[in-house]
Amino acid sequence: QLQLVESGGGLVQPGGSLRLSCVASGDTFEEYAIAWFRQAPGKERKGISAISSRGNSYMSDIPVMGRFTIARDNAKNTVYLQMSSLKVEDTSVYYCAAARTGYSDDIPVWSDFGSWGQGAQVTVSS
Repeated sequence: QLQLVESGGGLVQPGGSLRLSCVASGDTFEEYAIAWFRQAPGKERKGISAISSRGNSYMSDIPVMGRFTIARDNAKNTVYLQMSSLKVEDTSVYYCAAARTGYSDDIPVWSDFGSWGQGAQVTVSS
């Protein structure tokens, strides 16, 4: 089972950019699809972007489509979330999570992801 650690959060002004990193350890990283979720205060945690274990397939939820880009470097056991054109409503705790798929292009449904990291706070404010 993977252990995941997020980093890269912080305070940014509206319209700015941040890059989150999710570093994995403990198992064969190349066999896991990875997803980013976020949870705003008082709201449920929601999946926003995911990438297959091979890195050839990815998907993003509508609120972040065209602004957030997910990528992975299997040599570094790391998945990135590049966030641009940030909005106040993007303020959340961001989590990465994993789902074991084998080495494939499959992206599981959100409910299949687990092994949560501790989260990274992203605050968008002027």
